[in-house]
Amino acid sequence: MAGVTDPDRCPGVLRPHSAADGALVRIRVPGGQTTGAAIGRLRRIAQQFGSGDLQLTSRASLQIRGLADPVPDSLIRAIRESGFLPSQTHDRVRNIVASPLTGISGGKADVRELIANLDAGLNAEPRLASLPSRFLFAIDDGRGDVSGMPFDLGYQAVDHHHGWVLLGGADRGLYVPARDAVPTLLELAHRFLTASQEFDHVWHVRDLADWATTVPGVRLVELPRGVMATPLGAVVGAASVQVPLALLTPAQATSVEACAAGPVVITPSRGLVLAGAAGRLPELAAVGLIDNPASPWSAISACVGAPSCASSLISTRAYATALAQSGSPLRRTHISGCERRCGAPAGDHRDLVAPRDAQLLTLGESR
Repeated sequence: MAGVTDPDRCPGVLRPHSAADGALVRIRVPGGQTTGAAIGRLRRIAQQFGSGDLQLTSRASLQIRGLADPVPDSLIRAIRESGFLPSQTHDRVRNIVASPLTGISGGKADVRELIANLDAGLNAEPRLASLPSRFLFAIDDGRGDVSGMPFDLGYQAVDHHHGWVLLGGADRGLYVPARDAVPTLLELAHRFLTASQEFDHVWHVRDLADWATTVPGVRLVELPRGVMATPLGAVVGAASVQVPLALLTPAQATSVEACAAGPVVITPSRGLVLAGAAGRLPELAAVGLIDNPASPWSAISACVGAPSCASSLISTRAYATALAQSGSPLRRTHISGCERRCGAPAGDHRDLVAPRDAQLLTLGESR
């Protein structure tokens, strides 16, 4: 098997990425679990040092763009003091997605403690700092939402006390007590590192052909699958909103901070869930956050586009705005400024990709 040859360039706080609009840092938020106060702190950092917007990613993390290059030490210090950089060595490997509504509505178990324990366990293992920055853990509370997306190692609850540790996808796993989920995930991460050492630049479990089948006790499983997109509007007392084009403006972040009576969850579908804030939905909608699934903005995503990205051939925001205002019925659609299709959703969607002459978008289907 040949190893992947692309360099590991995923950004972090301590390893910024240079973009056309300045440096960019990516801030990991394990499981998307944060608070309104923390969003407010990051908003002030983004306004002081960057463009002011907070960009949501498909892994429920946040990015700050438009920074000075090189980034100032005072920016890194501010992020650390805000609680978003608990480990300098493990900054880029804290990649954990989780069921956004866990502990709020539905699911077979509340997996928030498991998310926190997995993050702490990762940070406590010096060797796991060597995991690829693209390596992803998925923690599913039993509803089958995030276990249906591409991931490397995961856990799907069966009930409060048991679940499946999953390897490379949702079709192979180990049945374990819930208390053993984190130790098993960490042990498998170590096994992956050992198995990948003989190859160059292996990022994912799927890059190691048949590795999952060599783990003792692994067997084929069939687990329930649900919809990955989080419902919008009032969800059992919580406010669930979509962030248009995944760019949370300063005004929107200020509203989130003001309306959040409890935890805030960043979703893999680039939205926010504010626990206990269903009554504040009108205020959130007033600043442009989407609480209505019938809104065209709930169906449109896009890469950052020109002029922020030198590779983009078009302003994806302009195309997205025109599409949203067209009045045409929309299915899930992603607009890409080049053939890399950055930020494309994992599920079924329509692709609109800028061709090399940038005159018209080309249409495709992705699954």
